[in-house]
Amino acid sequence: MIIRKITTALSTLSFLLLLPALVLAQGRVVESDSHRFEEVAEGVWLVSGTGSVFTMSNVMVLVGEFDTLVVDSHVTPAAARALLDSLPVITDKPVRYLVNSHYHFDHAHGAQAFPEGIEIIGHEFTRKKLNGELGNVLEENTFKSFSDPVPSAVANLERQAAAETDPARKARLEERHRVQRDYMNAIGEVEPTPPNITLETKMTLFQVVADGSREIQLHHFGRAHTGGDVLIYLPQDKIVFTGDMMLPGLAYMGDGHVDEWPATLDGLLTLDFDTWLPGHGPVMRSKETIGYFQAYLRDLWVKTSQMHSSGVNFEDAAQQIDMSNHSQNFAQIRGAGVDPRAIRRIYQLLDE
Repeated sequence: MIIRKITTALSTLSFLLLLPALVLAQGRVVESDSHRFEEVAEGVWLVSGTGSVFTMSNVMVLVGEFDTLVVDSHVTPAAARALLDSLPVITDKPVRYLVNSHYHFDHAHGAQAFPEGIEIIGHEFTRKKLNGELGNVLEENTFKSFSDPVPSAVANLERQAAAETDPARKARLEERHRVQRDYMNAIGEVEPTPPNITLETKMTLFQVVADGSREIQLHHFGRAHTGGDVLIYLPQDKIVFTGDMMLPGLAYMGDGHVDEWPATLDGLLTLDFDTWLPGHGPVMRSKETIGYFQAYLRDLWVKTSQMHSSGVNFEDAAQQIDMSNHSQNFAQIRGAGVDPRAIRRIYQLLDE
């Protein structure tokens, strides 16, 4: 394993004075060949992939005196194994708990790779989704809409790499092809693994740390991105891991409860936190984005409801709905049009 340590020490006071915001935003960073670990507070790490393995989502790792707690498990068992193989760069403490922020494939399909005997914690809804009680998640639109196009993407990258004449670009394309090919091959190994410990609204754990104990609160404030989103809140550090319930940009809404989501985010805002760690993207310090997203969701519900009432089918509505009045807050918006999976889902809710 290749281990790279990146320090945040600054050589001169003048540079420190010039870039105070940057310094405040940075923590200790350690990398393995597959993962980047950023220490947000002592023993609290936000983990992302370096690109050599397709991970697709963030993970949070909490290191205690005697054990380690991991939040989410990436997109495949192969990605989870790479994570577990990388943990020694930050700790030698064994993994005791795995927490599911929600059931989606990119966060929960690595669980089977975790050591036998660990406890997996999640919401009751997440258990019902992953144990098949509410249907086979591998046959659902969300999983298939992201996974079915992968073979075509792999073939396309192979063609591009073969046709490229510039050595540097060719090498980059070949590496992208390798990563996507490995991901494609890893999908078939997935066996959805449900939590064996569940919560309905709240659970509290206490992890022994050097100066006492770390309180770890798990909260379900209501339906949002899925029917079983769980926030992981560290009151002493004023940090919350939001999963996909709150992202720096617009979240996927194909299984969401768009009408209930803003109120659930109000629950998030009742917590006393300075830092939030999303399921995708960097460490976040500002809460402004939360309000922007609530406004977007409310507006999307109203505009989609109007289309539904007018008898417009969801495919046409997805093309026509214009959310560009929110483009200042979300760079993904570049004109009219919304992800049809989101509109299809809202239509389903309106038809209930």
